[in-house]
Amino acid sequence: MSLRYTCYFLLSATVLLSSCGEGRKKRKGRDRDTSHYTQQEYIDLKLDSNLVNGFLQGDTAYADYIRDFYRQRDFHYAWIGNDGQLTEQAGNFINMMKADADYGLNDSSIISKPLRELYDTLLMEGEMFRRGDKAIPRAELLLTAQFFAYGNKVWSGLTSDSAKSLEWFIPRKKIDMQSLLDSMVNKPANAFEEPVNRQYKLLRDQLKKLAVLEKAPWDSLKASRRLYKQGDSDSIVAKVKQRLHILGDLTAADTSQFFTPLLDTAIRNYQDRMGLKTDGTIQPALLNTLNVSPHKRIQQILINMERIRWMPADAPAEYLLVNIPAFKLYVYDNNKLDWSCNVVVGKPGANTVIFSNEMKYVVFSPYWNVPPGILVNEVLPAMKRNPGYLTRQNMEVVTGSGGPVNAGSLNWAKYSGGNFPYIIRQKPGGKNALGKVKFLFPNEYNIYLHDTPSKGLFGENKRTFSHGCIRVSEPQHLAEWLLRKDSTWTQQKIVTAMNGSKEKFISLKEKVPVYIGYFTAFVDSNGRLNFRDDVYGHDARLAATLFGAK
Repeated sequence: MSLRYTCYFLLSATVLLSSCGEGRKKRKGRDRDTSHYTQQEYIDLKLDSNLVNGFLQGDTAYADYIRDFYRQRDFHYAWIGNDGQLTEQAGNFINMMKADADYGLNDSSIISKPLRELYDTLLMEGEMFRRGDKAIPRAELLLTAQFFAYGNKVWSGLTSDSAKSLEWFIPRKKIDMQSLLDSMVNKPANAFEEPVNRQYKLLRDQLKKLAVLEKAPWDSLKASRRLYKQGDSDSIVAKVKQRLHILGDLTAADTSQFFTPLLDTAIRNYQDRMGLKTDGTIQPALLNTLNVSPHKRIQQILINMERIRWMPADAPAEYLLVNIPAFKLYVYDNNKLDWSCNVVVGKPGANTVIFSNEMKYVVFSPYWNVPPGILVNEVLPAMKRNPGYLTRQNMEVVTGSGGPVNAGSLNWAKYSGGNFPYIIRQKPGGKNALGKVKFLFPNEYNIYLHDTPSKGLFGENKRTFSHGCIRVSEPQHLAEWLLRKDSTWTQQKIVTAMNGSKEKFISLKEKVPVYIGYFTAFVDSNGRLNFRDDVYGHDARLAATLFGAK
C-alpha cells in the first residue's frame, strides 16, 4: 500500500513485513491465527533482573512500565514458554499487529527492527527458539516493549496537547497500559478486547475494502451535460453504474447506458452517505465525490480513526452527539441510535467548538442575550443608523442584574462595544433568535443547542450559518426526549411552555452527556460508510501532523 502516514498503527508493519509475505495473501476477516501457539497459565522461566536493567538502558521510552511489569510478576516470562515456543497470547499479539500492517508502512522511528529480525528468524525455524538460545530473553523484552509502544500509538493516539492544538477539547480517554498488558498475556487468544470505540473497529474494517480498490485504476468521470436523470441514456451513465457497483451502492452489475430506476435508487443511497442532496440524479457534485480516489478515502478514514482513538472506548447508554461536518444531531438511548435531526452549525470563522459536557437545563421561551461580537458588528451600528432598530427586533436594554434601561435615553454614538455598560437582549417570542427553547450544557465557549425562527436553513445541504451555537430542526422532539422521564412534563405542557411570554428554566433530573464532535468519515447505524466535507479544515491540519506536509 502507498500510504505515507506516520505509523498509524505503530507497529502496523512491525512483525509482518520482510519475510512474512504469506500473511498478505487472501486474508479472511480479522480472525487471529492461533493454531501454532501454546497456551500456558503460568510460565516457570524467569528473567535475570540485571538483564532487564541492561535492556532498559538501551530502550528507555517505556522503561518504567516494563520494569514495573516484570517486578510485579517476579520476573516470570510472559510471552515465551519453557520450551522456547511463543505462547498463544504472543501469537495473538503478533497476529493483531499483522492485521493492522495491511494499512501502514514501516516507520523506522517506531518499529522495533530487532524484534522484526528475531521473528523473521523464528519463522524459518518453526516458530520456536532452541532451548538456551540467548535470543529468548531479548525477544521476551522486545515483545513487552513493543506492546507499550503499539498500545500507546494505536489505542491512545496523539498526545492531549497535540489534540488541543488541533482544536479538539473533548477530554481524552484514559488507558491503563499495565492492566491491558496483564489482560493480554493472561487471557486466551481472541478474548483480549482492544480499548477502542466501536466506531474505530467499524472504520478499520472498511479499510480492507478500500485497500483492494486502491490497487485498481480510478479514472476521473467526466460528463458532457450537467444533469442526467432517470430515463436518460449516455456513456457517463454506464460509467457511474460501474463505479457505484464497485462501491457497493448498485447491487447488480449493469453495463448499459440507460438510466434505470435501480440506478436512481443506488445514486440516492450514495448521495445520502456522502451528505449530498438526495435527488437520484447525476450532477457535478455526484461526479466530484465519485472521483475521489480510494487512496484519499483511506487517508480520510485514518484521520478519523485517530480522532476516535481519543474518544471513550465505551459510550454512555444515553447521550447526544452533534457531528459538525454531517450537520446532524444524533440521540442515543439504551446504547443505540434513537433518532436524529438536521442542525445548523457555526460558519467558518465562527467555528462551533469541539468539546463535551453534560446537558443540565431546558429553557422555554428564552431571552437571547446578544453576544459581544454581534453587539459590536451588528446591533450597535444598526442602532446608530436607526434608533427604532431595537423595537423592531423585540429587543430591550437591561442592566447586569436584569433591570430595565430606557434605550431612548442613551447616547448610542459614544459606544463602540467594549465600553457598552449594559446588556441587550431579545424578548421571548416569534422573532427571538433562539426560537422557543434552548438547551444548556454550561461551558466556557458559550455554546448551546437551540430552536430558531429561520427554519428554511435546515433544508440547505451545507448548514454552516450560525455564530457558533447549534440550531436544532426538531427542538420540541428534543425537549420531549430530555424530559421523558418526568411524567409532569406532558407534550401539551411542553408546547405551552415553548409559546409562553416568560422565560422558564427547567433543571433536568438526570444530566445527559453531550459530545460536539468532528467526524468526516464514519459508519452509520445501517452499516454504511459515510464521508463528509472538511468544513473547517481540521482534516487538513491533522493530515499534516499524521502524514507530513505535502
